[in-house]
Amino acid sequence: MKIIIIGCGRLGGALCDTLSQQGHEVSVIDRDPYAFERLEHFFQGNKVVGGGIDREVLLKACIESADGLAAVTSSDEINIVAARIARQLFRVPRVVARLYEPRKADIYRRLGVATISHVTWGVSRVVELLCYSHLDAIKTLGSGEVDIVEVEVPHLLVGHKVNDLTVLGEIHVVAVTRQGRTFLPTLGTEFREHDQMHVALLAASAQRLKNILGIH
Repeated sequence: MKIIIIGCGRLGGALCDTLSQQGHEVSVIDRDPYAFERLEHFFQGNKVVGGGIDREVLLKACIESADGLAAVTSSDEINIVAARIARQLFRVPRVVARLYEPRKADIYRRLGVATISHVTWGVSRVVELLCYSHLDAIKTLGSGEVDIVEVEVPHLLVGHKVNDLTVLGEIHVVAVTRQGRTFLPTLGTEFREHDQMHVALLAASAQRLKNILGIH
C-alpha cells in the first residue's frame, strides 16, 4: 500500500518505521527537515519537507495515488484540515487523524475520519485502520475503541451458533445477512454457508477475533 504520514514526531516516526518494515510504500511530511532524523536507518520512504495542508507538498508525497493517510502532527486543527483535504479533494480511501482534544471527536466522526488519541496504543491502531484486513471496519465508534466489522462466515464456523463466537464485553455478532436479507440473530442462531455477519468488537480484540475465525 501507498501511505502518507503527516508529522514526523514520536508517533509519526514510529508509524513510518512500522509501516516500512511491513513492506508498505511510505511518504512522510514534516516542516522540520531535522525531524526525519528520528527515523530508523532502514527507512527508505519518501521524505517531503513542508506543510501537510499544502497542496504542492501533498502532490510531492504522491497523494493522488495514496491508499491511506495519517495526520499525526501536534495540532488538532492541522490534522483535521489535512484529513478533510485527503478525503474530500483527493479521495484517499483510508484517513486517520490524531486527536488531542477529546471534545472535538464528534467533528472528526461527522467527517468520516477515524481518530486516535493515545500514543501508547496509537501506532498499532493506526496501522490496523490504514492497512487492508479481512476484518474491514465499516464503522468506528467513540474515539476508535469499538469497531463494527463485516466478514463472511468462514467454513469452520458453518453449523456453529452465534454463542460460539461471542466473547462477553469484547466480541458480539449484531447482525447476519443471509440470501439478501439482514436480521438480528439470537445466541442460538446457526451460521450457514455464505452468511455475512456484522460484528461489534473492541479494537484491542481484533486479533482475538481473527484467531477464532482462522484468519491470518
